[in-house]
Amino acid sequence: MNMIFLKQPALVLLIVSLVLISACKRPKDNGDKQLKHQTKQSNGLYTTIAHMDSVLFDSFNKRDLDKLKTMFSTDLEFYHDLGGVTNYETNMQNFQKTFDGERRVRRELVAGSLEVYPIGSSGAVEIGSHRFYGTEKGQAEKLGSEAKFVQVWEKKDNAWKVTRVISYAHDEQ
Repeated sequence: MNMIFLKQPALVLLIVSLVLISACKRPKDNGDKQLKHQTKQSNGLYTTIAHMDSVLFDSFNKRDLDKLKTMFSTDLEFYHDLGGVTNYETNMQNFQKTFDGERRVRRELVAGSLEVYPIGSSGAVEIGSHRFYGTEKGQAEKLGSEAKFVQVWEKKDNAWKVTRVISYAHDEQ
């Protein structure tokens, strides 16, 4: 696993730095001011990544594995504070297992939590918080967990794909 960090130490440093900066510099009013600032600052990038996030998780919520496969880079690295580090194939297998089960899982972005920052001219860092709800057969939907996340998006051949994910600070219900 150390090889990943040796090959891409600048990317890891950038992601960790952005997470720390966003935690330290978050304005007290985290609502409309932040949205306006980020939209203006990134010249439409905020709107693009917010849309891509909704497409990604709409596919997840609808259990559309074929669409999900197109949303992630095949060199995906997924860092999860509870589950460790996984790759593209493992994540697609995990999605399939989740979708095959009777329990329904739905992801919801926490309103006002989304931040987007450019990486050069063809990338973006997305930072936010989200909630996952579960519905057992014959029961009402319940909040299962809330967590923070960082996703690195890359635009190649006119398509945005997630290349790196950090999912942390899970609060299991």
